[in-house]
Order: sequence, then structure tokens, then C-alpha cells
Amino acid sequence: MSPAPKPGVLEIVPYVGGRAGVAGLAHPVKLSSNESALGPSRLALAAYEEAAKGLSVYPDGGAQILRQAIAEVHGLDVARIVCGNGSDELLHLLATAYLRPGDEVLFSKHAFLVYRIAALANGGLPVTAPEKHLRVDVDAMLAHVTPKTRLVYLANPNNPTGTYLPHDEVRRLHAGLPADTTLVIDAAYAEYVRRNDYEAGVEMVSRFPNVVMTRTFSKVYGLAGLRIGWAYCPADVADVLNRVRGPFNVSVPAQRAGAAALKDRAHVERSVEHNERWRAYLTDAIRKTGLRVDDSVANFLLIHFPNATGKTAADADRFLCKRGLILRGVANYGLPDCLRLTVGPEDANRRVAEVLADFMRQP
Repeated sequence: MSPAPKPGVLEIVPYVGGRAGVAGLAHPVKLSSNESALGPSRLALAAYEEAAKGLSVYPDGGAQILRQAIAEVHGLDVARIVCGNGSDELLHLLATAYLRPGDEVLFSKHAFLVYRIAALANGGLPVTAPEKHLRVDVDAMLAHVTPKTRLVYLANPNNPTGTYLPHDEVRRLHAGLPADTTLVIDAAYAEYVRRNDYEAGVEMVSRFPNVVMTRTFSKVYGLAGLRIGWAYCPADVADVLNRVRGPFNVSVPAQRAGAAALKDRAHVERSVEHNERWRAYLTDAIRKTGLRVDDSVANFLLIHFPNATGKTAADADRFLCKRGLILRGVANYGLPDCLRLTVGPEDANRRVAEVLADFMRQP
């Protein structure tokens, strides 16, 4: 007999990232993983190269340089910041630390797949609440809260829909939760949002003992390959996460490059401005083909395809791949008729708009 894993582990469907290649094509354009269109800052690259000189030495286990840089940029208490190997690690650590067998983990129907994985890996029961027009429905979320609900994951903005909850609705969600239930606000795309009614979660973490906010360097900072995430937590939660995380969970190059990236505000602004311009361009251009594109506040768009022979999402995916363009199928998110498109560099954006127009014109 082979060793048996914990209950729930074999129910996990392993996470598969966006495709990076197409058979037979040497250099396809990858628009499947919501990566930065402009890449990392020159300051971050220089810091990474400098860090290579000290790879024989263990990293600072407390990631002090990185945490201090985050605290200075965002005006936060450095003691309440916990860094991780991507925000995914922190989402998992919260489940590791707070879930007991049979506890429930609540999230919306089309939420980030890692929430389900974190729940199942730690003996929890995933519970999904229906959405309304592909937006988190606070009333539906609250209707699914039970005495067993231990964690509520809220992706805000949500991936893959690109929708968001305004701060009043996030507060209403939190107000309806029991005191022993933790609201985890996953704000991976927060830097891209330019809406007056949006708040990433800092203010709520500062006020309440059961709210945690997670962030990432993988998106606007263009450091997905280094795996850097951070959480802003109540003091007690930060203490717990520091007890269960790995002792050296953020590498030396990651800490140095992340701290440098935070200081290059001009690069961040260029990335956000690029995204604003080309997200609007893509939305308009693709809608002109007759396809439905939902409004998005992030660096990606959700495109809906008709359920008609020759025009389905699968048909479009094959058509695009033949022309060297890779988008993300989202059937595993419960959206089989959609593809998710990352806002890319200018040339890629113009090309994908042209190819989708060609696809819709064909018989």
C-alpha cells in the first residue's frame, strides 16, 4: 500500500498556468497570464544583477529591506507586513494556519482557482456563491456563510472577470461575517484600478482584526518570474503567518529587486497609463467585431464567444494560435464560452484585434 494523503488532497485539480508555446511556432505572443506589458523597471533589473554577487548567502529571513520599502511606499506598519513566495504562498499559509478539518472556505463562483486548492489541501470544504452579471454578489456571499465558515476569499478585482467590488460593498460583506471568520482581500491587480469607489483593503486591515490584504509584484511591477507577494495583516495574524512560513521564503534577488521596483514610481505610472490606453483600445476594437467584452479594471479582458459552430471560444483559440497569439481558456473557471486576453505591448494589441476581426469575418 502507498501512503495516503489527507482528505481533500486528491480532489484538487492541479493549477495550470497560461500556455507559453504553440507547436510549430518559434516565437508566439503570450497573452495568457496577465503579465506586465512593459516588463520590470530598470532599477529592479539592476538590483537583481547586483544581488547575484551574493547568492552564497542566505536571505534575510524577515525580508526587512523589502518590508521596509513596502511600508514606506504605502504608509504601513512594517511589523504587520509578511512577505511570501508570491501572494499564492500567503493565500495558502492563511488556510494552513486557520483551517481545521471540516471548516468552510467561501468564495465567488468565478474566483481565482487557488482558493479552492488552498481549502482542499488543508482539510477545508470549498463553498462557492453565485455571482450576478459576473460580479461578486454580496447578498449571495452572506447567504452562504455558516458557523463553519472560517475564511472568505475575495479577489478584488476578480480574475478572470476583471470586475470589482466598490469599498462600500466590501465593508458590507465584512460587516455580515462572524468575528471568527477572516476576510482575505486578494488585491493582486489593485495598482491598475483607477476608480474613486475602490479601496485595496489597507484601511479595513487597519480597523479590523479579521481582515487580511494580499498583494503581488507579479503584475504591474513585472516580476512574475521572481515570485514576490506580501500581506498586510492584523498584528496577531502577522505573528501566526511568521510562525508557519518558511524561514527563508523570499530569495535575495527577489527582495532586492522588489524593493528597487517600489522606488521606480515613474515606471509604475507608465505601466498603468499603457494599460489604461490599450485596454480601452482593445475593448472598443473587439466589440466592433460583434463579440461581447466585459468592462474590466485590471490588465486583462474577458471575451465572450457565441455557442455556434465555427465561432466558439475553442474555435477562436485555434484560429488565434495558428497566427501566433496565445490567450487563456477559462473553462476551468466555469466560463467555457470565454477567452481571457492580457493587455500586451502595442504591437501585440493591434495584432490580436486584427486577428479577432478576421476570425469573426470568416464564414
